Amino acid sequence: MTTDSIADMLIRIKNALAAGHKEVVIPHSKLKVAIAGILVKENYVEKMESIEVKSQNQIKLKLRYEGSLPAISGVQRVSKPGRRLYAPVNQIPVTLGGYGITVLSTSLGVLTDKEARLKNIGGEVICQIW
Repeated sequence: MTTDSIADMLIRIKNALAAGHKEVVIPHSKLKVAIAGILVKENYVEKMESIEVKSQNQIKLKLRYEGSLPAISGVQRVSKPGRRLYAPVNQIPVTLGGYGITVLSTSLGVLTDKEARLKNIGGEVICQIW
């Protein structure tokens, strides 16, 4: 059992990309599905699907490459179980000058930094992906 399941998800994706895998399977949770949906929408991952392996739900992500380079070059977990980080709308961090995304958990659901600014809402800063 892991203490930080979101960090585990991000590191599994990063390690699979570094090893050149075509897909990665991670344990299922509603928050992970929401983050994976953002990755698909922002073209960091090609496809997401829910599967059942040995009577447990899993998320299968088909990873995306641009030529031989992975679409995701880095990830950073910002808010951790021991230290939650919240940001109002005017202090939401920008990832790599706007080339990456910051994922936030808000009262309207899991959003990217751009969506949160458009909806004028802050929240917990989950991670940054570039």
